Amino acid sequence: MPWALAAALSVFGVLSVVLAVVDVRTRRLPDAIVLPGGAAVVLLLGAAALSTGDPSRLAGIGAGAVGAFGACLAVHLVRPAAFGGGDVKLAALCGAVLGWGGLEAVASGIALAFLAGGVGAVGTLLAGARGASIPFGPFLLFGAWWRVIAGG
Repeated sequence: MPWALAAALSVFGVLSVVLAVVDVRTRRLPDAIVLPGGAAVVLLLGAAALSTGDPSRLAGIGAGAVGAFGACLAVHLVRPAAFGGGDVKLAALCGAVLGWGGLEAVASGIALAFLAGGVGAVGTLLAGARGASIPFGPFLLFGAWWRVIAGG
């Protein structure tokens, strides 16, 4: 594994823990964490792509970020109260990370996040907490990490 990829995944790992905890506690994903942390991860992914001699990975990283951002922005525009702007920005970061493994990794990682979020929502309803807000950031991170660990 290239050093820059290991560094990108390490930074993404730290961000994942911090953002999951913050989102669960506050139902917010602060720009002050998502944006600079995401920029660091994307720069490291770019360095990894160039250091491997496979600059085509840059296209995967960019397409993953744009695709995940676009899909989640559409959800946000339809249901802004249910899917916040922080989730959209985090989706772009997750898409960039997943883009290293190709567009199939992006699609499956984001789809898994929505599936897990749906299961979490059903569990919340069954527990009698109707109307409770559910933080989606941890589900995005779960989907991304599941796919990364599975070989994405």
